[in-house]
Amino acid sequence: MNAVPWSAGRWTHDPELVDLSDETLTAIAAEGSDAWRETAYGFVHANEHALLAPLTVGESMQVEFEAKWTGEFDQAGIFVRIDDMRWVKAGLEFADGHLGLGAVVTDGRSDWSVGRVDEWSTASVSVRVSRWPDSLIVRARAGGEPWRLVRVAPFDGAADASAGPYLCAPTRAGFAVTFRSWTRGDADDSIH
Repeated sequence: MNAVPWSAGRWTHDPELVDLSDETLTAIAAEGSDAWRETAYGFVHANEHALLAPLTVGESMQVEFEAKWTGEFDQAGIFVRIDDMRWVKAGLEFADGHLGLGAVVTDGRSDWSVGRVDEWSTASVSVRVSRWPDSLIVRARAGGEPWRLVRVAPFDGAADASAGPYLCAPTRAGFAVTFRSWTRGDADDSIH
């Protein structure tokens, strides 16, 4: 994997604060930031903080991060975007008193798959996406654990896409995430 310089990305929406020190990037999310389209809740939120750089078919992109998870729907991980209607966010989200590992896949409307990983609450977590010609493969791990498959999602291989670290804080101010690394490499060659 090769490092992606923080300067290579462009924010979809600027966070409240960004601090670059050593090789890390720490960002503080604006209160009310989120990414969601319609399903179940009936609203559209499109003010996430995502630092994006191009992601082509045959590539993977990975972020490593840590945070203090206390606010309802605090979230961070990796965001993959084609346009306003087609995107994926994958990583950790704190909801109903538990930390969840999951993904939201949006193609006009959003869905959400999630499973509890409370034991990851103090860990440094890595999330990786691999772009195939017709899909996006999402994996995650805490520390040096083996990679877990999170999602295999349909994704348009003909469309230009970009990806990178993201964070949101739908219900509170002051949510800070420290991204330890942002890297790219070859796409994983298998699902399992």
